[in-house]
Amino acid sequence: MGILLPVTLASAAAAGIMAIWLMIRVGQVRTAHKVSVGDGGNEHVIRRMRAHANYVESAPFVLVLIGVIEIANAGGGWLKWVAIIYFVGRIAHGLGMDGTTFEKGRFIGTVITLLTLLGLSVVAALVGAGVL
Repeated sequence: MGILLPVTLASAAAAGIMAIWLMIRVGQVRTAHKVSVGDGGNEHVIRRMRAHANYVESAPFVLVLIGVIEIANAGGGWLKWVAIIYFVGRIAHGLGMDGTTFEKGRFIGTVITLLTLLGLSVVAALVGAGVL
């Protein structure tokens, strides 16, 4: 018996690891700037917290869309690549939010996230309408 919903399963695992990575990054900057609770008005802490919050704001939608598209058997070979590109974009965004040498990563990650959400939403709507 094959793995049920392999793209969704792998994406959920990647999502969990990504969340842990972003949490660790927030903890590191809080420790470095001696901020125990909240952001302490510190720009570095705010940037890391927003990178994490922004991720949490989009990841559930992407995971649900990947899951329902895969359940509908409409993903084909492209779905795993969309998931991979999404997570690469989120890494770029997380690093870019630091505002240092890879600041363009924020823009790259934002564009990839928006295109991923739009593309998966359109596919899910077309599948739901019986077009795909």
